[in-house]
Amino acid sequence: MSVRDEIEAKLTETFAPSAIEVIDDSERHHGHAGWREGGNTHFRIVIASEKLDGLSRVEQHRAINAALADQFDAGLHALAIKVTPSR
Repeated sequence: MSVRDEIEAKLTETFAPSAIEVIDDSERHHGHAGWREGGNTHFRIVIASEKLDGLSRVEQHRAINAALADQFDAGLHALAIKVTPSR
């Protein structure tokens, strides 16, 4: 399973989102801190979930980062997060 697929599966399992998009932005960060050959280091997510509704932006980001702790431990370097209202 790719890192992108792992991220999507973990977020889906944890937050049961009504919408989710996971984009590998690693190549846009070539030469930056944390980048390595082969990518899988920098991702952008857009997620809508009732479980994130009502939380502050900081709380949303903390919850998402906590859910992806294993991926960060395995080399995920950066995650851009956009939470949209659930439908």
